[in-house]
Amino acid sequence: MKIFPAIDLLGGKAVRLLEGRRDQATIYRDRPEELVAELCVAGVERLHVVDLDGAFDGARKHADVIARLCAASPVPVQVGGGIRDADAARAVIAAGAASVVLGTAAVKQPAMVEALCRELPGRVVVAVDAKDGLVAVEGWVESSTMTAIELGQRARAWGAAALLYTDVSRDGTGRGPNVAATAALAAAVSIEVIASGGVHSLDDLRALAAAGVPAVVVGRALYDGRFTVTEAIAAGLGSP
Repeated sequence: MKIFPAIDLLGGKAVRLLEGRRDQATIYRDRPEELVAELCVAGVERLHVVDLDGAFDGARKHADVIARLCAASPVPVQVGGGIRDADAARAVIAAGAASVVLGTAAVKQPAMVEALCRELPGRVVVAVDAKDGLVAVEGWVESSTMTAIELGQRARAWGAAALLYTDVSRDGTGRGPNVAATAALAAAVSIEVIASGGVHSLDDLRALAAAGVPAVVVGRALYDGRFTVTEAIAAGLGSP
């Protein structure tokens, strides 16, 4: 299983939120780029970066920080948050990101996201953020009527490189990922599904791996010292 360390940006700092709530942020580093060397140890294949201000406000807010993170990272970086149109997606790629994560746009502007999947083959990841099985948009504060599996199947048909699945109620809580829902989505599509939200321990990684989930984003558990990427790899739970 691939482990993708996460850096979430809010107010120019690296933070983690509780259940996606802007007012429940824990600051981990004032200069996010300082985290890159710590997180990208041997075995890490990708870094996951989210512009939380962009996700909430609907427009990119951390272009300079993200460019510095991409330049500092020894591994490919996938970037999401506030990317609502094609020009914004292209700008993220131009800034050095290997792939761009689109969530709200995939629900509200599906034709645009489908076109981007064709324009940027292998570089578009569709975020499937769910609350009670339904997709959440606009920084997770608004619910849609689309199910996670419906969006996942559409994204696969568009040619998306991967799906990033987050159960919003688990994000940042340490209560464990929603293994059953993540595995159900992975079984319903034929592209990579990346689990996100709630990972607290190596046992959580074991549960995801046993369910056939190929990749996972980990944030708070790494920052809080619950385990390290090196420990996960040594336990046979990460890429060698």
